[in-house]
Amino acid sequence: MIDKTTVQHLDIERYMGTWYEIARLPNRFEKDLIGVTATYKLRDDGKLEVINAGYKNTFDGKFKEATGKAKIPNPEEPGKLKVSFFLFFYSEYNILELDDDYQYALVGSSTPKYLWILSRTPQLEEKTYDMLVQQAQARGYDTSELIKVKQKKE
Repeated sequence: MIDKTTVQHLDIERYMGTWYEIARLPNRFEKDLIGVTATYKLRDDGKLEVINAGYKNTFDGKFKEATGKAKIPNPEEPGKLKVSFFLFFYSEYNILELDDDYQYALVGSSTPKYLWILSRTPQLEEKTYDMLVQQAQARGYDTSELIKVKQKKE
């Protein structure tokens, strides 16, 4: 059983901007991507614009970008977002852990197959990474499959 408890407080404006994908569980829509980022922007209609981008295999590889939208369906649960990259099909985007300075985040979904470690910088301190992996394990995620995502140096 996965513990999908999300953060209780979220300043959505502080969450906006670019996040670097430090690690992820394997998934088909990010297969072989490196240098992956997720950029969030507030839209005029109150929803969020989500731009996921990365390079296929190498930093000289094909640049792939997907633009979607996100919303917070229940203001009582601000850490539970819904994200859509295809028409009106929304997936859970659960902010499981978020530091007070909005420098790193642990994000999951409705299934234990999706997990991401995000950072505001292309590299994350090893002790912070290890702590987030331990938190994911404590929540029931199988972190043995985590892929560390290659990022360009700052």
